Amino acid sequence: MKHILLIFIAITLTGCGSVYQSSKVREDVNTKIRIVQLTPETLLKANSSPYIPKIYPKTSSFSLENNTKNQKNSTSSNPLYGSEQLSGVIEWKLPESSQSQPYMIGVSDVIMLSTPDTGSIVEALNGTLATYNRRKEFTVQDDGAVSVPDIGRIVVAGLTLMEAEDAVFRKLVEVGVAPSFSIEVIEFNSQKVSVLGAVKYPGIEPIAMQPLYIDQAISLKGGITISDVSFVVIRLYRNGSIYQISGPDIYKQNISNKILLKNGDRVVVDTTSEYDKILGLRQKARENAKREIELESETNFNEARSILNRLENGAISRDYVYIIGEVREQSRFILPFDHKAFLADALLKSGGILSFSGSPKQIYVLRGGMGSKNSKEITAFHLDATNVANFLLATHLELRPKDVVFVGTQPITNWNRIIKQIIPTFQIPRG
Repeated sequence: MKHILLIFIAITLTGCGSVYQSSKVREDVNTKIRIVQLTPETLLKANSSPYIPKIYPKTSSFSLENNTKNQKNSTSSNPLYGSEQLSGVIEWKLPESSQSQPYMIGVSDVIMLSTPDTGSIVEALNGTLATYNRRKEFTVQDDGAVSVPDIGRIVVAGLTLMEAEDAVFRKLVEVGVAPSFSIEVIEFNSQKVSVLGAVKYPGIEPIAMQPLYIDQAISLKGGITISDVSFVVIRLYRNGSIYQISGPDIYKQNISNKILLKNGDRVVVDTTSEYDKILGLRQKARENAKREIELESETNFNEARSILNRLENGAISRDYVYIIGEVREQSRFILPFDHKAFLADALLKSGGILSFSGSPKQIYVLRGGMGSKNSKEITAFHLDATNVANFLLATHLELRPKDVVFVGTQPITNWNRIIKQIIPTFQIPRG
């Protein structure tokens, strides 16, 4: 009896409108509400209403890409960056030409003495039948001599290779040894020149058997690093005197007037005063351009931050869509800048339809003044998403400012809410 009484009361109250009333979309001629089923055809009509999304507020018109292009254009037109060659007047002063001389063995050079491989050095020098040679290295010491075991000291510093062979031969004869040997210089440490300045690998370059000319020494050090040799001057420091030659002319010399380097020479690849001046101007121009970019970037950052603050505080006008009904979060959906949004965007942004209470059959987009001169007319585009394939229409239905997206309830949800209202109202005594 208790259960029957509860059902009777619920039916009675429902009939008289005293319990929960769910929100619905009803077609009403008096209030000019028109329900339109959402199909591909009606979708085209809904999207045909004119709408231009708001444009994102712009910062200053500065563009790094455009600025880079302007820099390139100014580079080609600015004489500071141009390809004009500016060369100063260089006073010529060259060393007297000299002929190449045979290499003179000096202190710290390393020579190699090759003898037949028999036993001791004496046995080797006396040997006449030998298949293999024994090679032994000797460093020229401070007194200019090399010390050969079983033979003694032989002075070779200041001698050419041929003269050194004669000295060794005489020493062997002196000690009563029949000589059979060969000699060569394997390390050249006694004569050196330095190459400094605008070369790739500045440093020391040894003088070997072959004569060393100034252009060869520069090439051995990786070459000149200044691309425009018209700005280059090469200075040769020798015995307290300074000689110089222009960069372009260093490669115009022939064998008759090439500058032969000597022990202790110092070669410095330098730049003209005009190059130093133009390099400074270029550097200053780059620094100014960099500073301008930094200032522009800082300005744009501050403007962007200001725009974000204004957006957060509502100081910039936005377009909204309102989402109500059986969704996870009833909210105000902000239409994006610069492009359009769709019904699916708004539904998913709100968390989607509530699975336990929302009805996928009751999805509406309410729009005022749709296709009518009377702005009070309301069109309700109805989407039945019980067939999931129809949800594709939601991904194409464009939203307009002030649209209302509504999701209705399931019938069982209405009944559950009725029961929840009734039970606290009537307290049935337990018998």
